[in-house]
Amino acid sequence: MKARKVFTCQNCDSQFPKWQGRCTECGKWGTLEEGISATSASKKPSASLAETVSFGDIQGEDIFRFKTGMEEFDRVLGEGLVSSSVVLIGGDPGIGKSTLVMQMSAKVSQNEPVIYVSGEESPEQVKQRIDRLQIVADDLNFVSETNAEMVCATLSEKQPRVAVIDSIQTLTSNEVSSQAGSTQQIKAVTAQLMEVAKKSKMAIIIIGHVTKQGNVAGPRTLEHLVDAVLYLEGDRYQSLRILRAIKNRFGSTSEIGIFEMKEMGLVEVSNPSELLLKDRAKQIPGSVITCIMEGSRPLLVEVQALVTKTGFGYPQRKSSGYDQKRLQLLLAVLTKRVGLKIGDQDIHINVVGGVRIKEPSADLAVCLAIISALKNKPLPNTLSAMGEVGLGGEVRPVINIEKRLEESAKLGFNKIILPSNAEDHKNASCYKVKSIKEASEIAFTV
Repeated sequence: MKARKVFTCQNCDSQFPKWQGRCTECGKWGTLEEGISATSASKKPSASLAETVSFGDIQGEDIFRFKTGMEEFDRVLGEGLVSSSVVLIGGDPGIGKSTLVMQMSAKVSQNEPVIYVSGEESPEQVKQRIDRLQIVADDLNFVSETNAEMVCATLSEKQPRVAVIDSIQTLTSNEVSSQAGSTQQIKAVTAQLMEVAKKSKMAIIIIGHVTKQGNVAGPRTLEHLVDAVLYLEGDRYQSLRILRAIKNRFGSTSEIGIFEMKEMGLVEVSNPSELLLKDRAKQIPGSVITCIMEGSRPLLVEVQALVTKTGFGYPQRKSSGYDQKRLQLLLAVLTKRVGLKIGDQDIHINVVGGVRIKEPSADLAVCLAIISALKNKPLPNTLSAMGEVGLGGEVRPVINIEKRLEESAKLGFNKIILPSNAEDHKNASCYKVKSIKEASEIAFTV
């Protein structure tokens, strides 16, 4: 074996043949340290053959799940936590990750042993938060430690059903010399926790902070190591919080959990559509209701548009909760196919409640909201619209139309503009349209 010198970044683990002040991979300064890399100067050593098995000879094991006591949390995971799994919960600072996990841990601890590990807060600080949220956590065990080896030894000895790590950036392993929160530490600590989870049949929940660039602990290292990745989303200035699965080896990634942030912590929302529409103003131009699908759940949201004469040479196009590029496309369709004169108008789109629309079924509602705002004429309060708008101005069908109609009619929206091939609903008046121009003519006459 021939040894050669290499310089390794202590933050992102990148290697360089010579020292330099700044790591070109992660952009950190002064993180390169000298080390030794062994390269083979002779032929590769021989290896023994791996054992092969047939899937016909393997007995499949049923996945053991258990409920956490929070229906919205279980929904996102696939109807409960899975034993021997590692779950990452990420989100912006202050969004409510620790609050959510603390509430869940307290519920599970009433029936199963739970250990809550925190390297950021002392027992007194955590107890103060528990008292403020009025959580019953008398059976919840707490560990204040940042050494990964000690934490893993404790979990292996105590054998809890659920273990919580708050947060992964604070733990350090003796096997790695870099600072806490670096990529090397994240990899080493998470690998140790994965080993403990698989051997001890426990579920481990890891909390990871998100940087300004939207990454967990810098590069998205954790997402490839764990079994499930959940993100808690929402506007810090809004009460609504959405728990969304990005990766799930034991269930679907299309389900979401919806919570409302209150003084007593996060409260599960069983009827999110009613919550999002409860403060809706009546007879306001530029306001249209649409129904989007979040997993198997229909969700009614209000789309607002504001159209004003521009005060600059170039009109502004801004959106909150709706894709900016999609908005530009719809404006081009409205200009070409409907004949709207919006070249000198500032256009603003807002989805109420901090919800982010990612599917095209809201295209028709966005177009009608813009037309309503431009004409300064409100649409009927009981009107909703759903459909994808194509480049030719045609209104295309959307999936799960039955669920969308049922949710709309349930909350009193009995005038619904739909694509032409959709089926009628017994409790609503359905207006089927083939183009956005036809939809705009019907919307103000129903």
